[in-house]
Amino acid sequence: MLKKLLLLCALGFASNALAAGAPAAPSVGPAITPAAVQMVQKAIRTLAANVDIDSIQLAPTPGFYQVIAAGQMVYVSTDGKYMMHGDLIDLGKRENLNDNAWATFRKEELAKVPASERIVFAPAHPKYTVTVFTDVNCGFCRELHAHMAAFNKAGIAVEYLAWPREGVLTTAGRPTPTYTEMVSVWCAKDRVAAFASAEKGHAPTAASCVNPVKDQFNLGLKLGVTGTPTIYGPDGRTLGGYVTPEQLLQALQSGR
Repeated sequence: MLKKLLLLCALGFASNALAAGAPAAPSVGPAITPAAVQMVQKAIRTLAANVDIDSIQLAPTPGFYQVIAAGQMVYVSTDGKYMMHGDLIDLGKRENLNDNAWATFRKEELAKVPASERIVFAPAHPKYTVTVFTDVNCGFCRELHAHMAAFNKAGIAVEYLAWPREGVLTTAGRPTPTYTEMVSVWCAKDRVAAFASAEKGHAPTAASCVNPVKDQFNLGLKLGVTGTPTIYGPDGRTLGGYVTPEQLLQALQSGR
């Protein structure tokens, strides 16, 4: 019962946060019919009426669909009667199959973000590229960025996406202070310099423009981001929150 309540709360929070955007058609596998999509939507919405479905695939275990919705992964039976929330483990391989599915989904979704909407710190010839959801007022984010020269020296390019932890709007419907600051950073004439300054605790010069901050925050919710920094590898794997350059390089080299 507790797990169901937690799942309902998670789905409800994310669906409310994403409600302002137009719902997108879910990504579906080759064997997923329109009738199956409707059935899955009906099943999920018995828990959260407004949630959008992001992905529907055949599950590795027979008789179930693997579904990603509002940053959660669940398994819905093909007859729509049952739902499971939890890790699916391949006992033979001793492998968490949820991790593989999440990595594939995240890699596909992150590939849709144009380079022009990221803030990039990269060496001349990077060996690895990671994506980091960040908040300019997050202490661990600032500590991570303080080691940027070492990340780049190790051959790691860091591409930042915006994820204001306060969200986009306050309960009163006004932009949150952190969201406003991150918009100012993304709208600065020199984004890289404005970001680096903000990471040192200097409030950015107020600026506004057409910007991707809200879209990137919503993308983070879809991908299951719950805090900052959140680091994803080039294959979509989660590589941690705050890590040292040595730890991140080891994780990239090991493929784990």
